[in-house]
Amino acid sequence: MQCAVCLDTPPNHDGIAAGTLYNDASRKLVLAFKHGRRIALSRTFGPLIVAQLPELDGDWLIVPVPLHWARLWHRGFNQAALLAQHIASATGKTLLVDGLKRTKRTLPLGGLGRKGRERMLTGAISVSAAKSDVMKDAQVILVDDVLTSGATSEACVNALKKAGASTVIIGCFSRVLDEARDQRKTPQKRETPEV
Repeated sequence: MQCAVCLDTPPNHDGIAAGTLYNDASRKLVLAFKHGRRIALSRTFGPLIVAQLPELDGDWLIVPVPLHWARLWHRGFNQAALLAQHIASATGKTLLVDGLKRTKRTLPLGGLGRKGRERMLTGAISVSAAKSDVMKDAQVILVDDVLTSGATSEACVNALKKAGASTVIIGCFSRVLDEARDQRKTPQKRETPEV
């Protein structure tokens, strides 16, 4: 099933497998995982993503969204890589933790709109030179914790497809849907039953 946004502007990716919708509850879990260092939550999030993946016939690469080395050093872990490890283990597919690299340090993207995120990510992500041959005709699950505006995943998908990947499916724990966000902000009109 395709969302309205994807129907209006077809994406470069080949599908999204999200464990849950981004809402107040999942937001708290993601913040605890990423900034509260509750890394054990990856054992809960991973299976939720796997449950939403299509059947993975043939060879697949599991590639996490990369962190810049400075952010990795500061945080101590890459949350997407932890999720990717669980997905690879559950599916028996090949984990490629260093398939992508963040070549440019970006400011935190929270609070930026889609255009601001796109500008910030221009030229920031590429396929690792040592892994470029592996990407030719590859089927890839790109893993991240949250899919918000799609700017980060789009930069990753573009880099993977430029390197020759044939299929890239985004696997994430939580996904922001504009339709859902709009419904939360705008009260729903009550239907008056006909008499």
